[in-house]
Amino acid sequence: MNFLELVKARYSCRKLSDKPVEQEKIDQIIEAAIVAPTAKNIQPYKIWLIKSDEAMNKLKQATNFTFGAKNVLIVGGKKDEAFTRPIDGKNFAEIDATIVATHLLLAIQAAGLATTWIGMVDEPKLKELFTEMKDFDIVALFPIGYAAEDAKPSSRHSERRAKSETLIEL
Repeated sequence: MNFLELVKARYSCRKLSDKPVEQEKIDQIIEAAIVAPTAKNIQPYKIWLIKSDEAMNKLKQATNFTFGAKNVLIVGGKKDEAFTRPIDGKNFAEIDATIVATHLLLAIQAAGLATTWIGMVDEPKLKELFTEMKDFDIVALFPIGYAAEDAKPSSRHSERRAKSETLIEL
């Protein structure tokens, strides 16, 4: 499958099966995130893998959106470690973490797994439950697993703005 086929095949899967995800696939997904580009290659992010039942139960206190996953990846950026553009003071932590998260999203699809990008989380509660995250801005959660047999894209999945509405040639 080429890249365009991969990104077109990906959809926000909100129903995962209970089939366990192989460690090799998780390792491959993490490797794809680690090679993601960041401003000046500073890499001001962390990835947390929710794997144990105890950690999953804690996570469920901060979000209702785990969709049956046994594993969840969480990505956060740390502002005080990131590149800040000297011209205007723009900090790149959130941008860098979002690039890493996008690599994760696509690597999950490439591994034959399913996910959806979750932003609906009680971040203060998450940081209270997982103190390792307290100094990071959380950009995404990815419940990962195999799509359930009856999983399907939402009715809005294929709605896209026309190229003429999104591209401006100068």
